[in-house]
Amino acid sequence: MPYEHRMPYEYRMPDEYRIAEGRLGDEPTVTVSAPDGAARAVLALRGATLLSWQVAREAPGQLTEPTELAELTDGYRDEAELRSQDGVRAGLLAPFSNRVADGRYHYGGHDHDLLPGRLGDRTIYHGFAREAPFRLVGATTTLDSARLLLRSTSIRPDRYPGYPFALDLDVEYTIGRRELGIEIRATNVGETTAPYASGWHPYFTLSRPVDELVLQIPAHTLIRTDASLVPLRGKEALLPLSRCPDLDFRTPRRLGDAVIDACFADLAPGPDGRSETVLGDPATGAGLRVWQHGGYMHVFTGDTLARDRRASIALEPVEAPTDAYNRPEHADALSLEPGRQREFRFGVTYRPSTH
Repeated sequence: MPYEHRMPYEYRMPDEYRIAEGRLGDEPTVTVSAPDGAARAVLALRGATLLSWQVAREAPGQLTEPTELAELTDGYRDEAELRSQDGVRAGLLAPFSNRVADGRYHYGGHDHDLLPGRLGDRTIYHGFAREAPFRLVGATTTLDSARLLLRSTSIRPDRYPGYPFALDLDVEYTIGRRELGIEIRATNVGETTAPYASGWHPYFTLSRPVDELVLQIPAHTLIRTDASLVPLRGKEALLPLSRCPDLDFRTPRRLGDAVIDACFADLAPGPDGRSETVLGDPATGAGLRVWQHGGYMHVFTGDTLARDRRASIALEPVEAPTDAYNRPEHADALSLEPGRQREFRFGVTYRPSTH
Protein backbone atom coordinates (compact mmCIF):
# COMPACT_ATOMS: atom_id res chain seq x y z
CA MET A 1 0.00 0.00 0.00
CA PRO A 2 2.01 3.03 -1.19
CA TYR A 3 1.56 6.57 0.00
CA GLU A 4 2.88 9.90 -1.17
CA HIS A 5 4.32 12.96 0.51
CA ARG A 6 3.21 13.13 4.15
CA MET A 7 3.12 10.13 6.46
CA PRO A 8 1.24 9.75 9.73
CA TYR A 9 3.21 9.12 12.89
CA GLU A 10 2.79 5.39 12.49
CA TYR A 11 1.81 3.50 9.36
CA ARG A 12 1.13 -0.21 8.93
CA MET A 13 -1.38 -2.85 7.99
CA PRO A 14 -2.02 -5.74 10.41
CA ASP A 15 0.83 -8.27 10.41
CA GLU A 16 2.88 -6.13 8.03
CA TYR A 17 6.06 -4.19 8.59
CA ARG A 18 5.59 -1.01 10.61
CA ILE A 19 6.90 2.44 9.64
CA ALA A 20 7.04 5.21 12.25
CA GLU A 21 8.35 8.76 12.30
CA GLY A 22 10.65 9.91 15.08
CA ARG A 23 13.48 12.25 16.02
CA LEU A 24 17.19 12.13 16.79
CA GLY A 25 17.38 15.40 18.66
CA ASP A 26 15.92 17.83 16.12
CA GLU A 27 16.69 15.56 13.16
CA PRO A 28 13.69 13.68 11.68
CA THR A 29 14.00 9.91 11.46
CA VAL A 30 12.06 6.92 10.15
CA THR A 31 11.96 3.56 11.92
CA VAL A 32 11.04 0.30 10.19
CA SER A 33 10.11 -2.74 12.30
CA ALA A 34 9.23 -6.32 11.39
CA PRO A 35 5.81 -7.47 12.63
CA ASP A 36 7.38 -10.18 14.81
CA GLY A 37 10.07 -7.86 16.15
CA ALA A 38 12.85 -9.78 14.38
CA ALA A 39 14.28 -6.79 12.50
CA ARG A 40 14.51 -3.04 12.99
CA ALA A 41 16.14 -0.22 11.01
CA VAL A 42 16.37 3.50 11.78
CA LEU A 43 17.13 6.11 9.12
CA ALA A 44 17.75 9.85 9.40
CA LEU A 45 16.29 12.01 6.64
CA ARG A 46 19.53 14.02 6.69
CA GLY A 47 21.53 12.24 4.02
CA ALA A 48 19.02 9.33 3.98
CA THR A 49 21.48 7.92 6.51
CA LEU A 50 21.13 4.50 8.11
CA LEU A 51 21.57 5.01 11.87
CA SER A 52 20.89 1.49 13.10
CA TRP A 53 20.16 -1.98 11.70
CA GLN A 54 19.20 -4.69 14.17
CA VAL A 55 18.33 -8.31 13.40
CA ALA A 56 17.34 -11.25 15.61
CA ARG A 57 20.36 -13.24 16.72
CA GLU A 58 18.53 -16.54 16.50
CA ALA A 59 18.42 -18.64 13.36
CA PRO A 60 15.00 -19.13 11.72
CA GLY A 61 12.80 -21.39 13.81
CA GLN A 62 14.72 -20.59 17.01
CA LEU A 63 13.10 -17.25 17.88
CA THR A 64 12.21 -16.82 21.53
CA GLU A 65 10.23 -14.18 23.38
CA PRO A 66 11.32 -11.50 23.80
CA THR A 67 13.38 -11.44 20.60
CA GLU A 68 17.05 -10.53 21.17
CA LEU A 69 18.30 -8.19 18.48
CA ALA A 70 21.91 -7.84 17.36
CA GLU A 71 23.14 -4.38 16.32
CA LEU A 72 24.98 -4.89 13.05
CA THR A 73 26.02 -1.32 12.18
CA ASP A 74 28.02 1.30 14.07
CA GLY A 75 26.11 4.41 13.05
CA TYR A 76 25.73 7.92 14.44
CA ARG A 77 24.41 7.76 18.00
CA ASP A 78 23.12 11.30 18.45
CA GLU A 79 22.33 14.49 16.61
CA ALA A 80 25.78 15.97 17.22
CA GLU A 81 27.51 12.98 15.61
CA LEU A 82 25.16 13.06 12.63
CA ARG A 83 25.84 16.74 12.05
CA SER A 84 29.60 16.42 12.56
CA GLN A 85 29.85 13.63 9.97
CA ASP A 86 32.94 12.27 11.70
CA GLY A 87 33.85 8.99 10.06
CA VAL A 88 31.00 9.35 7.53
CA ARG A 89 29.09 6.60 9.32
CA ALA A 90 26.75 4.89 6.81
CA GLY A 91 26.92 7.96 4.58
CA LEU A 92 25.53 7.71 1.05
CA LEU A 93 28.23 8.95 -1.29
CA ALA A 94 27.27 11.06 -4.31
CA PRO A 95 28.15 12.59 -6.73
CA PHE A 96 31.61 11.25 -5.89
CA SER A 97 33.09 8.85 -3.35
CA ASN A 98 36.32 9.18 -1.43
CA ARG A 99 38.68 11.99 -2.38
CA VAL A 100 39.05 14.43 -5.26
CA ALA A 101 42.75 15.29 -5.28
CA ASP A 102 43.37 18.85 -4.11
CA GLY A 103 39.64 19.51 -4.49
CA ARG A 104 40.13 20.24 -8.19
CA TYR A 105 39.20 18.51 -11.45
CA HIS A 106 38.79 19.27 -15.16
CA TYR A 107 35.52 18.36 -16.83
CA GLY A 108 33.59 19.45 -19.91
CA GLY A 109 36.41 21.72 -21.01
CA HIS A 110 36.45 23.64 -17.72
CA ASP A 111 38.52 23.64 -14.54
CA HIS A 112 36.47 23.19 -11.36
CA ASP A 113 37.43 23.96 -7.76
CA LEU A 114 35.36 22.30 -5.03
CA LEU A 115 37.12 24.37 -2.33
CA PRO A 116 37.48 27.85 -3.81
CA GLY A 117 39.71 30.16 -1.82
CA ARG A 118 40.87 27.47 0.60
CA LEU A 119 44.59 27.24 1.35
CA GLY A 120 46.44 24.57 3.27
CA ASP A 121 44.39 21.39 3.78
CA ARG A 122 42.26 20.93 0.65
CA THR A 123 40.89 17.50 1.48
CA ILE A 124 37.35 16.92 0.25
CA TYR A 125 35.69 13.55 0.15
CA HIS A 126 32.47 11.56 -0.14
CA GLY A 127 30.30 14.04 -2.01
CA PHE A 128 27.30 16.09 -0.89
CA ALA A 129 24.45 13.58 -0.53
CA ARG A 130 25.48 12.49 2.99
CA GLU A 131 24.45 15.90 4.37
CA ALA A 132 21.66 16.71 1.92
CA PRO A 133 18.01 17.01 2.99
CA PHE A 134 15.88 14.07 1.87
CA ARG A 135 12.15 13.58 2.17
CA LEU A 136 10.19 10.35 2.32
CA VAL A 137 8.03 10.24 -0.81
CA GLY A 138 6.80 6.66 -0.83
CA ALA A 139 6.62 3.40 1.07
CA THR A 140 5.30 -0.13 0.66
CA THR A 141 4.89 -2.67 3.43
CA THR A 142 4.27 -6.41 3.15
CA LEU A 143 4.49 -9.40 5.48
CA ASP A 144 8.13 -9.89 4.54
CA SER A 145 9.65 -6.44 4.01
CA ALA A 146 9.27 -2.69 3.82
CA ARG A 147 10.40 -0.47 0.98
CA LEU A 148 11.12 3.22 1.48
CA LEU A 149 11.75 5.80 -1.23
CA LEU A 150 13.60 8.97 -0.24
CA ARG A 151 14.32 11.88 -2.57
CA SER A 152 16.61 14.91 -2.63
CA THR A 153 16.61 17.75 -5.15
CA SER A 154 19.36 19.73 -3.44
CA ILE A 155 22.19 19.23 -5.95
CA ARG A 156 21.87 22.28 -8.17
CA PRO A 157 24.44 24.46 -9.98
CA ASP A 158 24.32 27.28 -7.41
CA ARG A 159 24.42 25.04 -4.31
CA TYR A 160 27.88 23.47 -4.22
CA PRO A 161 31.04 25.31 -5.38
CA GLY A 162 32.86 23.53 -8.16
CA TYR A 163 29.88 21.34 -9.11
CA PRO A 164 27.71 23.34 -11.56
CA PHE A 165 25.37 20.45 -12.36
CA ALA A 166 21.79 19.52 -11.46
CA LEU A 167 20.90 16.07 -10.12
CA ASP A 168 17.84 14.53 -8.51
CA LEU A 169 18.69 11.65 -6.17
CA ASP A 170 16.34 8.81 -5.27
CA VAL A 171 17.38 6.34 -2.58
CA GLU A 172 15.34 3.18 -2.17
CA TYR A 173 15.76 1.05 0.96
CA THR A 174 14.36 -2.49 1.10
CA ILE A 175 14.40 -3.89 4.63
CA GLY A 176 13.67 -7.55 5.33
CA ARG A 177 14.25 -9.91 8.22
CA ARG A 178 17.89 -10.61 7.41
CA GLU A 179 18.71 -8.36 4.48
CA LEU A 180 18.93 -4.65 3.81
CA GLY A 181 19.15 -3.51 0.19
CA ILE A 182 19.83 -0.02 -1.19
CA GLU A 183 19.51 1.42 -4.67
CA ILE A 184 20.74 4.92 -5.48
CA ARG A 185 19.33 6.48 -8.64
CA ALA A 186 20.60 9.78 -10.02
CA THR A 187 18.80 11.69 -12.76
CA ASN A 188 20.54 14.52 -14.58
CA VAL A 189 17.89 17.26 -14.66
CA GLY A 190 20.30 19.88 -16.00
CA GLU A 191 21.33 20.89 -19.48
CA THR A 192 24.93 19.64 -19.46
CA THR A 193 26.58 16.27 -18.97
CA ALA A 194 27.63 15.79 -15.33
CA PRO A 195 30.35 13.67 -13.71
CA TYR A 196 28.73 11.27 -11.28
CA ALA A 197 29.48 8.20 -9.17
CA SER A 198 27.95 6.91 -5.95
CA GLY A 199 28.61 4.57 -3.06
CA TRP A 200 27.96 3.73 0.59
CA HIS A 201 30.14 4.07 3.71
CA PRO A 202 28.69 1.71 6.37
CA TYR A 203 30.51 0.45 9.45
CA PHE A 204 29.65 -3.11 10.40
CA THR A 205 29.96 -4.85 13.73
CA LEU A 206 29.53 -8.38 15.01
CA SER A 207 29.89 -7.30 18.65
CA ARG A 208 33.57 -8.20 18.63
CA PRO A 209 36.77 -6.20 17.93
CA VAL A 210 37.79 -6.04 14.29
CA ASP A 211 41.01 -7.93 15.06
CA GLU A 212 39.08 -11.12 15.87
CA LEU A 213 36.98 -11.19 12.70
CA VAL A 214 37.58 -12.98 9.42
CA LEU A 215 37.33 -11.15 6.08
CA GLN A 216 36.94 -12.37 2.51
CA ILE A 217 37.03 -10.00 -0.49
CA PRO A 218 36.49 -11.43 -4.01
CA ALA A 219 38.94 -8.94 -5.56
CA HIS A 220 41.90 -9.64 -7.83
CA THR A 221 43.43 -6.15 -7.88
CA LEU A 222 44.48 -3.54 -5.34
CA ILE A 223 44.38 0.18 -6.15
CA ARG A 224 47.81 1.55 -5.19
CA THR A 225 47.92 5.04 -3.68
CA ASP A 226 50.40 7.68 -2.59
CA ALA A 227 50.80 8.93 0.97
CA SER A 228 47.67 11.11 0.64
CA LEU A 229 45.60 8.04 -0.37
CA VAL A 230 45.23 9.26 -3.97
CA PRO A 231 45.73 6.49 -6.58
CA LEU A 232 48.89 6.47 -8.65
CA ARG A 233 48.62 7.50 -12.28
CA GLY A 234 47.42 5.15 -15.01
CA LYS A 235 48.29 1.48 -14.81
CA GLU A 236 50.72 2.13 -11.96
CA ALA A 237 47.65 2.15 -9.71
CA LEU A 238 46.74 -1.46 -10.50
CA LEU A 239 48.52 -4.06 -8.43
CA PRO A 240 47.56 -7.76 -8.74
CA LEU A 241 46.77 -9.06 -5.27
CA SER A 242 48.94 -12.09 -5.98
CA ARG A 243 51.84 -9.62 -5.57
CA CYS A 244 50.46 -8.15 -2.34
CA PRO A 245 49.81 -11.07 0.02
CA ASP A 246 49.29 -8.84 3.08
CA LEU A 247 46.09 -7.46 1.52
CA ASP A 248 44.97 -10.54 -0.38
CA PHE A 249 41.68 -11.64 1.17
CA ARG A 250 40.43 -13.85 -1.64
CA THR A 251 40.73 -16.70 0.81
CA PRO A 252 39.05 -15.88 4.16
CA ARG A 253 41.55 -14.81 6.81
CA ARG A 254 41.63 -13.19 10.22
CA LEU A 255 42.11 -9.43 10.19
CA GLY A 256 44.39 -9.39 13.23
CA ASP A 257 46.21 -6.07 13.55
CA ALA A 258 46.01 -5.21 9.85
CA VAL A 259 45.53 -1.49 9.21
CA ILE A 260 43.56 -1.03 5.99
CA ASP A 261 42.29 2.01 4.10
CA ALA A 262 42.33 0.67 0.57
CA CYS A 263 40.24 0.09 -2.54
CA PHE A 264 39.87 -3.35 -4.12
CA ALA A 265 39.08 -3.81 -7.81
CA ASP A 266 38.15 -6.56 -10.27
CA LEU A 267 35.53 -8.07 -7.98
CA ALA A 268 34.47 -11.55 -9.01
CA PRO A 269 30.66 -11.85 -9.27
CA GLY A 270 28.73 -14.86 -8.05
CA PRO A 271 26.16 -16.83 -10.07
CA ASP A 272 23.51 -14.15 -9.41
CA GLY A 273 25.78 -11.37 -10.69
CA ARG A 274 26.45 -9.96 -7.23
CA SER A 275 29.92 -9.67 -5.74
CA GLU A 276 30.00 -10.49 -2.02
CA THR A 277 32.48 -9.34 0.61
CA VAL A 278 32.09 -11.54 3.68
CA LEU A 279 32.77 -10.59 7.30
CA GLY A 280 32.60 -13.44 9.79
CA ASP A 281 32.95 -14.16 13.49
CA PRO A 282 34.70 -17.53 13.83
CA ALA A 283 33.69 -17.76 17.50
CA THR A 284 29.97 -17.83 16.76
CA GLY A 285 29.65 -18.56 13.05
CA ALA A 286 27.67 -15.33 12.57
CA GLY A 287 28.50 -13.26 9.51
CA LEU A 288 27.61 -10.49 7.09
CA ARG A 289 27.64 -10.59 3.31
CA VAL A 290 28.03 -7.14 1.77
CA TRP A 291 26.85 -7.44 -1.82
CA GLN A 292 26.99 -5.13 -4.80
CA HIS A 293 26.29 -5.10 -8.51
CA GLY A 294 29.55 -3.95 -10.10
CA GLY A 295 31.94 -1.30 -8.83
CA TYR A 296 34.72 -1.52 -6.26
CA MET A 297 35.04 -2.39 -2.57
CA HIS A 298 36.80 0.10 -0.27
CA VAL A 299 37.82 -1.22 3.16
CA PHE A 300 38.67 0.89 6.22
CA THR A 301 39.49 -0.66 9.59
CA GLY A 302 38.47 2.46 11.52
CA ASP A 303 41.87 3.27 12.98
CA THR A 304 41.37 7.05 12.96
CA LEU A 305 37.77 7.29 14.14
CA ALA A 306 37.03 9.78 16.91
CA ARG A 307 34.93 7.16 18.73
CA ASP A 308 35.47 3.40 19.17
CA ARG A 309 38.43 2.85 16.90
CA ARG A 310 38.58 -0.64 15.38
CA ALA A 311 35.28 -1.58 17.03
CA SER A 312 33.74 -1.83 13.56
CA ILE A 313 34.91 -2.02 9.96
CA ALA A 314 33.83 0.03 6.97
CA LEU A 315 33.03 -2.16 3.95
CA GLU A 316 32.14 0.36 1.26
CA PRO A 317 30.58 -0.55 -2.11
CA VAL A 318 31.54 2.24 -4.52
CA GLU A 319 31.00 2.76 -8.24
CA ALA A 320 34.41 4.30 -8.84
CA PRO A 321 37.77 4.51 -7.06
CA THR A 322 39.22 7.52 -5.28
CA ASP A 323 39.90 10.59 -7.48
CA ALA A 324 38.01 9.13 -10.43
CA TYR A 325 37.16 12.69 -11.52
CA ASN A 326 40.84 13.16 -12.41
CA ARG A 327 41.36 9.85 -14.18
CA PRO A 328 40.77 9.92 -17.95
CA GLU A 329 40.11 6.17 -18.03
CA HIS A 330 36.95 6.75 -15.95
CA ALA A 331 35.58 9.72 -17.90
CA ASP A 332 33.06 7.72 -19.93
CA ALA A 333 31.81 5.74 -16.93
CA LEU A 334 31.30 8.93 -14.91
CA SER A 335 29.42 10.87 -17.58
CA LEU A 336 25.70 11.25 -16.93
CA GLU A 337 23.98 12.98 -19.85
CA PRO A 338 21.00 15.34 -19.52
CA GLY A 339 17.75 13.46 -18.98
CA ARG A 340 19.53 10.19 -18.28
CA GLN A 341 19.40 8.13 -15.08
CA ARG A 342 21.90 5.74 -13.52
CA GLU A 343 21.53 3.40 -10.56
CA PHE A 344 23.86 1.51 -8.26
CA ARG A 345 22.57 -1.41 -6.18
CA PHE A 346 24.14 -2.90 -3.06
CA GLY A 347 23.22 -4.18 0.37
CA VAL A 348 24.01 -6.59 3.18
CA THR A 349 22.71 -9.95 4.37
CA TYR A 350 23.04 -11.28 7.92
CA ARG A 351 23.90 -14.91 8.63
CA PRO A 352 22.98 -15.77 12.24
CA SER A 353 25.13 -17.77 14.60
CA THR A 354 25.45 -21.46 13.78
CA HIS A 355 26.46 -22.38 17.33
